[in-house]
Amino acid sequence: MTTKTGTLYGIGVGPGDPELITLKALKVLRRVPHIFAACSPKNTYSLALSIVRSHLNGAGIEQLPFPMSKNLQVLQEAWEGNARRVLEVLDAGSDAAFVTLGDPLTYSTFGYLLKTLKRLRPKVHIVTIPGITSYSAAAALTHIPLAEGEESFYLVSGALGAAKLKEVIEKSDNIVMLKTYRHFGEIYQALEEMNLLDRTTCISRCGLEGETVVENLRDLKGGDLPYLSMVIIKKQGKGY
Repeated sequence: MTTKTGTLYGIGVGPGDPELITLKALKVLRRVPHIFAACSPKNTYSLALSIVRSHLNGAGIEQLPFPMSKNLQVLQEAWEGNARRVLEVLDAGSDAAFVTLGDPLTYSTFGYLLKTLKRLRPKVHIVTIPGITSYSAAAALTHIPLAEGEESFYLVSGALGAAKLKEVIEKSDNIVMLKTYRHFGEIYQALEEMNLLDRTTCISRCGLEGETVVENLRDLKGGDLPYLSMVIIKKQGKGY
């Protein structure tokens, strides 16, 4: 008798507030027997796991190490090793979920896992459940519309500094820049040069303890930002 292969659910658990989880995600989390979450090889903390832990119904929890590295070979080895571990669980007939902050397909580790699984096993059954993104929650917190009428907005990463901001600034009405903490000094300088400081809001740890909103970016000059920090830039002004 052939064992039926399990299904992997990629679940976005929202930006941090445990109440910002969809009903569909909760339903799956309460029934799957196995939960995966990403962690650093240096520690076992997972914010996504801490958000959902109270919703789990006796599921086994397993953390998969994903290194923060720019070495493509190191990354590919980690993606493949973790994908093969997921396949072991699915091949045993067990459904599983992979929980991730925000949305599973927006700057998420799950995207790399998904592509690797599809390469190793093209017919693997995966269901992705979208989640509320950090920038959606930040826009709601600050009452800043991300786009109105015929406006457009760009979502960019600040992981490599201000280069991407300078690249897209003329192409969009509004910009959301995530991952600003490491290169905030450079990003601040670029905003100052483009006369956009007064049109930018910084949100840190949205939905978490220590949440802050800074409307006057000059208050942040020369300082450090928390890891989970972003800026929302309205080129035409904040409008309030």
